[in-house]
Amino acid sequence: MPVNPSGMLSLASVLLAAALACSTSPEPLPPDDDLRILFIGNSLTYENDLPGMVEQLGLAVEGKALAVQSVAVGGYSLEDHWKRGEAVQAIAGGKWDLVVLQQGPSALPESRVLLVEYADTFAAEIRKAGGRPALYMVWPEAARRDVWDDVTESYAAAARAVSGTLFPVGEALRGAARLDPGLELFAGDGFHPSPAATYLAALVIYAQATKRSPKGISSLAHVVPLTATAAGILETAAADAIARFSIP
Repeated sequence: MPVNPSGMLSLASVLLAAALACSTSPEPLPPDDDLRILFIGNSLTYENDLPGMVEQLGLAVEGKALAVQSVAVGGYSLEDHWKRGEAVQAIAGGKWDLVVLQQGPSALPESRVLLVEYADTFAAEIRKAGGRPALYMVWPEAARRDVWDDVTESYAAAARAVSGTLFPVGEALRGAARLDPGLELFAGDGFHPSPAATYLAALVIYAQATKRSPKGISSLAHVVPLTATAAGILETAAADAIARFSIP
């Protein structure tokens, strides 16, 4: 899959880049009563700083920042993260409420098997540390839009397998494109998200994590430049995807 060769660690929204990108293990956050979310993924997590956007939504809507960090490495699968070890260390050290797992589209049967297997492997560590696993559903590359249903089912299968939360971002993205085909939702490669698409992902994740409706959030949080019409479309797409595809 196409990747941006950089990694990201976000509480302070710091981007780390190298020839083969990787993030370092996050420093544990101090205990508090805020919602604490750890992201484990690749460029579809760190592009446009999705964890940072979720953090900004918390600050705008709640008046305080959520406790958010990430371990994200370009091109990585969950199997890669498991073998590298830093994600496991981050899970053990952070007292996370939610740990959000993400890899590539995983439409092929063998990729689905690995997604489910390593989601389950990570889920055991997440629950041992007192957290809940969640799956960040992504989307297919431009040349493979015909497998979108398979991507959706792969992430739904993984969420069901671990009794975790499903964040149906890919379906929200598809819904937004249907509502307004003119929306700029992808970068030039047709795969990585535009800032608007990353904001849509943040809306889905924030709304579900805090049990809020995404409707009206954009009037409180000006995270990316959007017209009122575009913001309304993204909020509607987020709400529809949550209603149709979420696993509580």
